[in-house]
Amino acid sequence: MKDFRKYWGWVVLAVLVLGWMTLSFGPVTLLLLSGASAFYCFFNVPLVCGAEVRNGLSCRNNCYGALMGCHLRQHRWQKFKMLFWRAQWGRLRRELFQRTNTVLATLGGVLAVTSGVAATLQPLFGGGW
Repeated sequence: MKDFRKYWGWVVLAVLVLGWMTLSFGPVTLLLLSGASAFYCFFNVPLVCGAEVRNGLSCRNNCYGALMGCHLRQHRWQKFKMLFWRAQWGRLRRELFQRTNTVLATLGGVLAVTSGVAATLQPLFGGGW
């Protein structure tokens, strides 16, 4: 049960994908599943920190979320702040795509955000269930 609490977001993401494939959920349900899945991928999935430290190396402490850092204060919001500085986007891309599990969390988050936007716009353009 303890492992399920760590990885609950992957189940939510799988249900979200299944809901889009079968068209069995309404837009509100898809939006809620998308929000929960994006929150999990960006702020709650267990990963390695990966923040840049001295000598060009990356931090190997455990962290939660693709956009969050480890327990060190300097690393905590380092990746999240990079979203708002255009000059740092290349470095953020390198940090978000450096390990397989980080890539999966990033792609899951992007998929969830895209799904949320599609679920929001779908009723506006005449589609619906």
